[in-house]
Amino acid sequence: MESTESTEIPEHFTALVRAEFAPATTYLNTASTSLPPARTVAAMRTALEAAAAGRPTDMFADVEAARASFAHLVGVPATRVATGASVATYTGLIATSLPAGAEVLTAEGDFSSVVNPFHVRRDLKVRTVPLEALAESVRPGTALVAVSAAQSADGRVADLPAIGAAARAHGARTYIDASQAAGWLDLDAGAYDYVSAVGFKWLLCPRGVAFLVVPEEPLGLEPVFAGWVAGERPWDSCYGPVEELAHSARRFDESPALYSWTGARRSLALLEEVGVDTVRAHDLALAERFRTGLAALGHAPVPAPGSPIVSVPGLGARQPQLSEAGIEVSDRAGNLRAAFHLYNTPADVDRLLNALES
Repeated sequence: MESTESTEIPEHFTALVRAEFAPATTYLNTASTSLPPARTVAAMRTALEAAAAGRPTDMFADVEAARASFAHLVGVPATRVATGASVATYTGLIATSLPAGAEVLTAEGDFSSVVNPFHVRRDLKVRTVPLEALAESVRPGTALVAVSAAQSADGRVADLPAIGAAARAHGARTYIDASQAAGWLDLDAGAYDYVSAVGFKWLLCPRGVAFLVVPEEPLGLEPVFAGWVAGERPWDSCYGPVEELAHSARRFDESPALYSWTGARRSLALLEEVGVDTVRAHDLALAERFRTGLAALGHAPVPAPGSPIVSVPGLGARQPQLSEAGIEVSDRAGNLRAAFHLYNTPADVDRLLNALES
C-alpha cells in the first residue's frame, strides 16, 4: 500500500544520514534502542584497539564533551548535568531525598525506572493517575511529580508546561524522564527540577550512557553513591573519603563506562550538527504518514499527537512475522509499536504498511 502523503527531506540532511547509517533491515524500533552512527562505531573501535595496544586514549575527555553536548541539546549549562548509566539509579537518588510521608504523583503505566524506586521506599505516598489528568491532580502536599515526557508503551506526550505550572503553583518539584523524548522533542530542561534520560534511544548513544539535570542548588539531594569521579579534583580523590565534592552536578556522576562515552560524544555531536528541530520535523512527518496509512487499512493507533512513536492495538502478535520479513518493530502489551527516527525514510513507512496489509 502506498501512502499519498509526501515527506520532504533536505538534501544535506539526506546526505549526512546516508553517510552515517546503512541498516540491513527496515529498522523502526528506536523506542527500544537506536542505531549507532558510523562515527560512533569507528570511535569506539579505535579506542578499543588503542587500549589493546597499550596506548589508551583520554576517554574522560569524551565524558565532558558528551556532557556539554547534552546540556546544549536540552538548553541548560553543563554544570547542571550529571553523567551515569541508568535512569533507575537517578530515580533512586531523588527518592532518597524525599522526607518520610512525602507524596509522589505519577502517571498510570509509566516506565518502571521512573516510578519503582518511589514504591520501594515504603514510607512514601505514591499516587497514580491517568497521564492526561496529571497536571490537574497536583494538590497541596504533593512533594514531587514524576513522569516520562513521552510514554514508552504508546508514545503519548505529557503536557509538560501544564504539569510544570501546576507543580510550581503547589510548591511541588518536578522530575521528567526524557528517555523517549530527548533527541527529537523541543525540551527546555531548565524549566523542571530534575530531568533524566538514557542515551541509547533517540540520542543515538551506546548503552551505558545516561544524564541527570539537577537544579543549580539541588537542596536535599545528597550524592549517596559518590565515588572518586565525583570529587572536585577526581585524581586526588581516589583514596579514603572524598575531601571536596565537585561544585557542579558532577558530584552526582557515576564512574563512567568509558568506551560507551567515547561513542556518545560522537553521537551527540551528530545530533547537534543535524539539529533537534530538523530531526523532530522528519520524525513526526514519518509518524503521520504511518497514521494516515493505518487509517486507510482500518486500524486506529493509540492517540499520541506530536509523537514519533505509534502504537497500534491488536497488532503486537505480528511482530515476529514482521521481524522475519526484515521489519523491526516492538510488541508492547499486545500493541504493535513503531518508532520513526532520522535514519528512517518514507519507503520504510510504506514497507511496514504493505506488510500489515498483506
